[in-house]
Amino acid sequence: MKISEYFVGKKGHGVMATADAAGKVDIAVYATPHVMEDHTVAFIMRDRLTHHNLQSNPKAAYLFIEEGAGYKGVRLYLTKLREEQDSELLYTLRRKEYPADGEAQRGPLFLVFFKVEEVLPLIGAGNPPVEIN
Repeated sequence: MKISEYFVGKKGHGVMATADAAGKVDIAVYATPHVMEDHTVAFIMRDRLTHHNLQSNPKAAYLFIEEGAGYKGVRLYLTKLREEQDSELLYTLRRKEYPADGEAQRGPLFLVFFKVEEVLPLIGAGNPPVEIN
């Protein structure tokens, strides 16, 4: 299965791990990635610790645990390529609507694009359930 098909309609929980230039690690809950036509993945994020870490260290890992019995899911090993701030594409991809009155106080939004370097199953090092391309 291609990565562009894997996350469509998939329910579960996602976690992204990053580290700053000194190696201090952060981990945060994230929704499923947006898979782009060029096989990159993108996440919408605020200017919080995860985004801050990516400014000095482009490497990240994303773990997705599928909803349901057992342990199914994927681990994506990522390298940041670029980002956009408050772009039209970002707002087109956004899955939730938020009240406009509190939006500005929450800070800017960033659409951060990553190259998927490697995909592994949730557990073990066997064949991944998805292909990068």
